Order: sequence, then C-alpha cells, then structure tokens
Amino acid sequence: MCGCLLLLAACGPGTDTPGVGRTPARVVDAPAKLPVPHGTGSEVADDFNGDGHRDLVLDDLVKAHSHADDAGIGIVYGSARGLVPGARQLLAPAAYAARTGGRLPAVFDAEASCDLDRDGFTDLVVSTDPPYDGRGRPPVPLQILFGSPAGLTRAVHLTVPARARAGTDWPDQPVCGDFDGDGARDLVLHASGGRLTYLRGPFGRNGTPRASAAPVPSAGEVPTGPAADVNRDGYDDLVVRTTEGSGTSTIVLGGPDGPTRTGTALPEGLAVALGRFGRGKSLDAAVGTTAETSLRYDLPAAARATLPVPGPRLTTADLDGDGLGELIADGRELKVFHGREAGLSASDTVTVKPPAPGTTRVLTAADFDGDGRADLVVRTYRGETKDTVAVLPGVAVREGLVAKKPTVGFSTSEFLADR
Repeated sequence: MCGCLLLLAACGPGTDTPGVGRTPARVVDAPAKLPVPHGTGSEVADDFNGDGHRDLVLDDLVKAHSHADDAGIGIVYGSARGLVPGARQLLAPAAYAARTGGRLPAVFDAEASCDLDRDGFTDLVVSTDPPYDGRGRPPVPLQILFGSPAGLTRAVHLTVPARARAGTDWPDQPVCGDFDGDGARDLVLHASGGRLTYLRGPFGRNGTPRASAAPVPSAGEVPTGPAADVNRDGYDDLVVRTTEGSGTSTIVLGGPDGPTRTGTALPEGLAVALGRFGRGKSLDAAVGTTAETSLRYDLPAAARATLPVPGPRLTTADLDGDGLGELIADGRELKVFHGREAGLSASDTVTVKPPAPGTTRVLTAADFDGDGRADLVVRTYRGETKDTVAVLPGVAVREGLVAKKPTVGFSTSEFLADR
C-alpha cells in the first residue's frame, strides 16, 4: 500500500455476509495450487471473484533471493470457511500490467479496492512507475484490474482528465468511496497545492470515470483510506493528511458535490484510524504516535483521551461482534484495546502473542469466515525470503477477543511457484 501511511477501518465500503456455525479451517503449510472459485457477483467487500466471500490482498511478497525483483501482488481467495491459501492468484506485472509508452512497469503495488464499475466484482487500483522525462505533467501512474468470475483481470490505465488535475504532481494516493451518495464508488486522488482530484463513478471498463471537474480545495494533499461515513449522513468521508510522514490531518466530508466540506481537524501523528469505539452517534478517530494514541470520540465532538500504545500502526475492527470496534496497535508488541460503551480504556486490553518468531505486523482485520466477527490477519517477517501469514479469528471478549491459535497459516513464498 502507499508510502508510510496506514489507515484501516472496519467500516469502509462494502458489506460482509454474516454466518453461523463455521468450522475452523486447518492450518496449512505449502498448500497446493487450486482453481479460483467462480462467483456471480456480490456486495461483499474485497470479493474479486464475486462468490460472496472476502479475499485477501498481499503486497511485498517474499523473494526467491534477496536481490530478486518484486514478484507482484498476491490474492488469496475466500470461502465459507475463510481464506483458502491454495486458491490464489499472482498479479505479476509481466502478466497483468498495462504498458505505458511500450514499457511494462517494474512497480506494481496494490493501493485501493472497491467495485468501480458496479458489476458485483471488486476491482483493484494499483500504482506503477510509468516512464517520465521530468517535463510537464507526469503520466497517470494508476491502473485498474477489474474483478470477474475468475478473479482479477489484466489492468487498464485509469483515466484522469486534464481538467481534474492540478500542478505537476503525480496523480496518486487513491481512495475509494461513495462521496456523492449516488450508490456508485468514486475515487479521490492527490493533486497539488492543497487540492484533490475527484473522479465520479461508476467507471467504464476502459478506466474512464463517469464525470470529473476541477480539483477540489482541501485542508491537505494526501488522501488516506479507507473511506467511511463518519457522521452518518449517507455520504462517505475520508481523512486527508498534510504530509506522508508525521503531520496533522483533517476529516473531509462528502456531500452531493463530493468531498468538499472540511470536518474535524486531527492532531499530529503518524497514523489515523476511524472506528466506532463507543456508543456515540458518529464515528471516532484514533491518531497514533510512537508512544501514545490520541482519541477523538463522536466526531466532530471534541471529547478526548489518550492511550499508551506499543507503536504507531493502528487498525480498527469489531473482533467480538458486539457492534463496537476494537483498536489494534502494533509496534514492539501487538495490543488490542476493547471497544465498549464508554470508549477505549488502557485497563481493558489484550496482548496478542505472535503466531511465529520474527517481526509481526497487522495486515488487515475483516470478517473472512462470515461469523459476524472480524479476523486479525498478521504477517511475521523472518527476512526477505521467509515469512508467515496467519489468520487469528476474533472471539468473544471472555475468550480474549483474538484466538490464541491461527485457523489459517501460510507463506507468501507459495506465490513464487506460480510465476
């Protein structure tokens, strides 16, 4: 994903299909390659093959050796029992990227996902490194891989009309959301000079938006996703940062004209996460630094608190299925703060034991097995050529919020055999 920002929320676009009585999947090592299941379309988030089950996007796959080229993006497809490591797809640039000026990109990074063409299959927006001579406006580095019954298809260039651009910056940092409330997913991109590019969906299969206009003035230049309807008015909103490093940020509110209204200003930090940590009417925000997280409850209200955290990386998800989100912070360790009626508390936490030795980071949290509780997906690094991805199911608070043992485990090195 883009740069050094991390913003994850359990309330972005799309819905998960709840279910009961799921049987835990067996932990798998070296899974054999399986066909991608074919679907007919769904409204589930990150469902690239439209079979009604959420899929997982993996950037930064391990390499065959330390000096090898980036293999591409990995997709692990889901099922009624959760992720199936064998049902995977390698999105290598040579096979899936669109050429620019006759050249294939060397960079192929996943940036955002949503159903841009409204066909029931989630699409993936990726960033590339098109050739540029440094004069005038650079080419658009973003491409779209559209979902289909067989999974993601070969990329097309995203069209950003000249009237929607500003300055000579790269049009990048895409965020998906329904910012004008018409039911179609739109894209917001970085422009320059305190402005954002706003592209209205749905998008054509050639990568062209339904409409666009002049760049939108904004309190910052770095749009950050996923989008969420912060104030529950039917329009998606997003966080816009002033910089890619530590800096202030602002909630930009959607409306009939798109993301044009300035909302709550947030303090300086390295990461921002949106979630519903208490019983307020609106969503809450957590802003992380290396030592603590600053909370803003019931935006735009100014009720505030701070929490000690092991690091600045933040994720939000409803792990116990009670309708309130947990805040997951990882750094020196991985700690979960329990969402409850009165909000988060430093005394109501769980420390998650990494499932494998090495440096463990949270990849995402979402309901992959359809039981109504989010699952925590973590990745443990043991060097450029070795890693372990594990799925730790969310459980009831009395059971510790996160299961002690993973239901699925595999290495991204499995994708190397698919080249």
